[in-house]
Amino acid sequence: MDMHTVVVGTSGTTAEDVVAVARHGARIELSTAAVDALAASRLIVDALAAKPEPVYGVSTGFGALASRHISPELRAQLQRNIVRSHAAGMGPRVEREVVRALMFLRLKTVASGHTGVRPEVAQTMADVLNAGITPVVHEYGSLGCSGDLAPLSHCALTLMGEGDAEGPDGTVRPAGELLAAHGIAPVELREKEGLALLNGTDGMLGMLVMALADLRNLYTSADITAALSLEALLGTDKVLAPELHAIRPHPGQGVSADNMLRVLAGSGLTGHHQDDAPRVQDAYSVRCAPQVNGAGRDTLDYAAVVAGRELASSVDNPVVLPEGRVESNGNFHGAPVAYVLDFLAIVAADLGSICERRTDRLLDKNRSHGLPPFLAHDAGVDSGLMIAQYTQAALVSEMKRLAVPASADSIPSSAMQEDHVSMGWSAARKLRTAVDNLARIVAVELYAATRAVEIRAAQGLTPAPASQAAVAALRAAGAQGPGPDRFLAPDLAAADTFVREGRLVAAVEPVTGPLA
Repeated sequence: MDMHTVVVGTSGTTAEDVVAVARHGARIELSTAAVDALAASRLIVDALAAKPEPVYGVSTGFGALASRHISPELRAQLQRNIVRSHAAGMGPRVEREVVRALMFLRLKTVASGHTGVRPEVAQTMADVLNAGITPVVHEYGSLGCSGDLAPLSHCALTLMGEGDAEGPDGTVRPAGELLAAHGIAPVELREKEGLALLNGTDGMLGMLVMALADLRNLYTSADITAALSLEALLGTDKVLAPELHAIRPHPGQGVSADNMLRVLAGSGLTGHHQDDAPRVQDAYSVRCAPQVNGAGRDTLDYAAVVAGRELASSVDNPVVLPEGRVESNGNFHGAPVAYVLDFLAIVAADLGSICERRTDRLLDKNRSHGLPPFLAHDAGVDSGLMIAQYTQAALVSEMKRLAVPASADSIPSSAMQEDHVSMGWSAARKLRTAVDNLARIVAVELYAATRAVEIRAAQGLTPAPASQAAVAALRAAGAQGPGPDRFLAPDLAAADTFVREGRLVAAVEPVTGPLA
């Protein structure tokens, strides 16, 4: 466990801190300013709770039931009830890292001082995360409006010592037992606190932040595999010249072209574009790799801007304003996050598609410029990588289905009070699957391209030093090189892990220098 400490203040958090807490077990502390802000906003809520006039979320029901004024003796029960009734998720459990991101981001908003939650509730949230206790959260239950309600409710239920949670040893037990084992007292919710723990875009935002981290690695990896494929196909690197990309100044395009050019530096393969089978131009999947990869990079940058704004936000309804007002609002609506989650699924699908087209070209003897059919050792006796491409094609087909936007849908709820919802949680869930699939797709291209480069080397051509480094590292990771047919799934799994963990990028950077 990483003992790095993340200090939660009043002004939001960073993507790096989200990943540190969600994936690496970073500890959490509340800043003095956050504790002071929590106490100050709680005084405002307590003062409003004492007044006879109803205030939404403080002394009323919720959603379509907001017109009922709740008497003081029933308000604690009201807060417990909203958590219990909203913890209505179904389906498979959500991954531990997603739940940790969800809880941490809710704590980030609570610590802003705009929610009216007491300091001791915020401290309990931090204590639960620091103890490695992870509430059981289910796949279905959020429409991405009024917050990720069911997922956040399951987290709040754990704070109350109810429901189930996973301990640091991975065992699921009653939450009350886990809290007691770690010396954490369950919280007794007061006015507004139940509502404040449920009303946010935290689940979809956490998944966005982690997807961006994963996609940054995959886009750099895809630049490398595109360069390897270009090299193996005896393509030309002239299309990567900086002056060509300067006259169409999309930032990501220039970055991808530069990455590819650096990987290909010193190659003895790229000068053979006009040899035995002369070409005027390479195919689009080879020649246009910087344009496709670069457009995806620019999309990542835009999504990161949206994520940064959301990380700096206090998302709750109602909110406590510094001058003492408690106001209803619509800031919980997930549209800004949902749109970019869907956008990322689209560009991931297109990146997967162009990777698969290059793989297919490497395997087709009619288009590979002298490589053996399917990169087989003895074609006919051996099938080579024929079915690896089938697997890659199946993944690409699923990616295209996952690219259909969730945020274009809306199903009204809460007796038409919540009559337009974002479906951002659904967009985030399918993006996670898309990112997993993209890693596998890039890995198959890498596996094919490295085998093709090795075959070229056996033909007497010298690959680029960066290509040689990639091949050597992949072979050391357990993905074997050319030869007779063998059980292929373990090799592909090794290539997948190699790409997913960032080891491809790490293997070439000692040669190329840092890649973007």
